[in-house]
Amino acid sequence: MTTPFQLAACAEMLWRDKPIEWRASRLKDLGFGVGLWNWPTHDLAKLEKTGATFTIMNGYLEGRLADDAGADMLLKSARETAQVGKRLGVARLNLHGTGLGDGGIPIVQTQVVSGAMWLKARDTLNRICDMAEKEGVTFTLENLNLLDHPGCPFGSTAEVLALVSSVNRPQLRINLDLYHTQIGEGDLVRWCEKCLPWIGEVQVADNPGRFEPGTGEINYRGVAQALKKMGYCGPVGLESFAIGDAEKALGAFRDAFTV
Repeated sequence: MTTPFQLAACAEMLWRDKPIEWRASRLKDLGFGVGLWNWPTHDLAKLEKTGATFTIMNGYLEGRLADDAGADMLLKSARETAQVGKRLGVARLNLHGTGLGDGGIPIVQTQVVSGAMWLKARDTLNRICDMAEKEGVTFTLENLNLLDHPGCPFGSTAEVLALVSSVNRPQLRINLDLYHTQIGEGDLVRWCEKCLPWIGEVQVADNPGRFEPGTGEINYRGVAQALKKMGYCGPVGLESFAIGDAEKALGAFRDAFTV
């Protein structure tokens, strides 16, 4: 058996004592694409030289979807990040409902999302798509669980699906993070089915602990079989820590998605 998916892994979360370019090179050697978080701390020239395939990267450094000042900030930041993404050949640039600070905590927390905020978020995402179309890049919107990211607006799988399907433009896809879906909603296979027409990438980690498949409660082999059956053959990214050896964690990930 072989994997029908394009497998990748988040470089920031593995071999954390090694330089980022070493991690990218090692992932390339092991046959994985490379996911990145924020780019300003990285030496872009060294990353370019690795020849790695960069699958996803945070698509902004600051900003918010649902208010005027935050939206302008987000557009400016996303436009700058798009240039970095093009330089590295990053396939998808990732967004959230609001900017995240230390530990993934939203910088501006929102407890109640109004109808006006929904309309503003959709307008902001359309502006992102207009820019992305001109630049020739693709953005994704990621779901986040509220236990780890309290006060993050538009964080649930249902909210992300509602926004992306409402915008319904090829420049905006869903980054369906099944670790977050498991904590927030569960019912992973049916969420995959609902999101399928708009999925740009699926991200995975087991729960609890956010480690590799096989260390927690999620039956990722079953999820992989379901994704294959529904015709998904796109990228699957491991966004997890390794409970022990990083290469063993990557092996467990590859085994779970070899169906």
